[in-house]
Amino acid sequence: MSPREPPRILCTGIIVLDEVFRVEEFPKPDGKVQATGFFVVNGGCAANAAVAIARLGGRAALAGPLGGPVGKDDNGDRVLAALKREKVDTAFCRRIDGLSTALSAIFMNARGDRTIVTYRDQRIAETVPADPDKIVAYADLVLADNRYPAFVTPICCAARRRNIPVVIDGDRPTVEDDPLFKLATHLIFSSECLRATTSAADLGAGLQRMARRTGAFLAVSNGPDDILLLDGGKIHRLPVFSVDAVDTLGAGDAFHGGFALALAEGQGEIKAMRFGAAVAGIKCSRIGGSAGAPTRAEVDAFLAAH
Repeated sequence: MSPREPPRILCTGIIVLDEVFRVEEFPKPDGKVQATGFFVVNGGCAANAAVAIARLGGRAALAGPLGGPVGKDDNGDRVLAALKREKVDTAFCRRIDGLSTALSAIFMNARGDRTIVTYRDQRIAETVPADPDKIVAYADLVLADNRYPAFVTPICCAARRRNIPVVIDGDRPTVEDDPLFKLATHLIFSSECLRATTSAADLGAGLQRMARRTGAFLAVSNGPDDILLLDGGKIHRLPVFSVDAVDTLGAGDAFHGGFALALAEGQGEIKAMRFGAAVAGIKCSRIGGSAGAPTRAEVDAFLAAH
């Protein structure tokens, strides 16, 4: 990487087309509600993080499996067209003929909370990358979610062979000795994933349990509550920013994207997490899912004001 070039972050994992319905309140069982708004946006942990990184001025690349081929899978065509507009490099996205790109129906209430139903063909989840070493050849850091472990694990292995950082977004509940976790240099969980994976209701206890399984930097995000991180065997709290949230969709992914970019720029973990928290906070204040991700100038101004 030349001194003038921003870091190149490879995001890898799940890619989804999100259909979002805005409602005053979620429907009750066997009930109906009228939507107050509707929009379609590209989604999925890896894709959302890539958009956030590109908006922040990083060089974002995305690798993940989608349905195909071109012209036969409308969901995949729409997602890739949107990512191209965001200047995300999708050269290593793999399209699988005869299958459909994952689709989510999302209900978002007036407080910005959301309920998500996702359909994905299991055959897409079983897809593996063709050439992991080629995919990571020019990356300065890899950010992987754990929704498609068959696809991302070989890429993370290739990244470790190159001795570049591997940030894992622990989003899908799994087991404590998940092989993917051992490949991470930095492992950041959602609160839901950490609790389900460790069976520990207390997030700090969950991090302590995971510390026995991996030597990675460990942290857990918890929505509007403090981020917890493990440092020197002790639990520390990092407050997030207070905002008027109207849309939390993709906020965690924006946080991971901001953290990964700041880390690749040479910032320490604490500063990188604060930067990521600012990215997520601004995103929550805007409706639009990943389309609400902020620019670098907006984040810098937000941090200066807080």
